[in-house]
Amino acid sequence: MKEHQADGELKPCEGLDPGVEWEVEEEDLEAAAKAGLVPRRAKRYRFRVDREHFVVANPRITGREILLMARKIPPERFLLTQKLHGGRAEKVGLDESVDLTKPGVERFMTLPLDQTEGQRDA
Repeated sequence: MKEHQADGELKPCEGLDPGVEWEVEEEDLEAAAKAGLVPRRAKRYRFRVDREHFVVANPRITGREILLMARKIPPERFLLTQKLHGGRAEKVGLDESVDLTKPGVERFMTLPLDQTEGQRDA
């Protein structure tokens, strides 16, 4: 499977103390969730969108950013859901921030929206 890095360059996590030491270089969120573990502090976070893996440095990312990374363009035409440990799924809004360090985040799934969604018949 391919791995991608957002924007091609890793950036330090915003809002974290620069003196904080990382527990691991890269945390695989799906593996941690399936094992029932809390994600460790990491330089990079690996997650899956549909069948493709992505790697980011910032543990906070918006739904729009996830969709753009997954090449779901325009993002307004896609529904993004977050699959949590135990099988539960939650919708993620375009401008909603997702905390990748939250326990139980397994992966993300996309679904194209119907072109007529939100429109009423005349």
